[in-house]
Amino acid sequence: MKRKIIFMGFILVVFTAVYGFSIAVSAQDQTDRIDTSAFKNPHRPGAVFMHDEHNEKAQIEDCAVCHHVYDGRKLVKDESSEDSSCSDCHSLTGNAENSISLSVAFHRRCKTCHFERNKGPVLCGECHKKE
Repeated sequence: MKRKIIFMGFILVVFTAVYGFSIAVSAQDQTDRIDTSAFKNPHRPGAVFMHDEHNEKAQIEDCAVCHHVYDGRKLVKDESSEDSSCSDCHSLTGNAENSISLSVAFHRRCKTCHFERNKGPVLCGECHKKE
């Protein structure tokens, strides 16, 4: 009986160590992606986007550059929507309240800036990478 308890304890320790190690390794390999959970059947995987690395490289310090707030059609200066999801304001197809669809909002925000600065990816496969 004592051997059985020791053996079960050993198995539990080994399982915990292997499971913990696999979680740690996979966490290092995870790629940040833009949240596309609002899309029912996305054509491509969410765009790879390493938020902090991107902003450091692009020298963006003001969150409102990307996380904007509008009152009607007027940009509200010095206001940020960083605690909200893009889909909180942008619907899948656009509507009377906000005519810019979620997909268009993502693409305009990113690609417009990349074209203006002549830096960063602009082709589909450069952002929407398969896992």
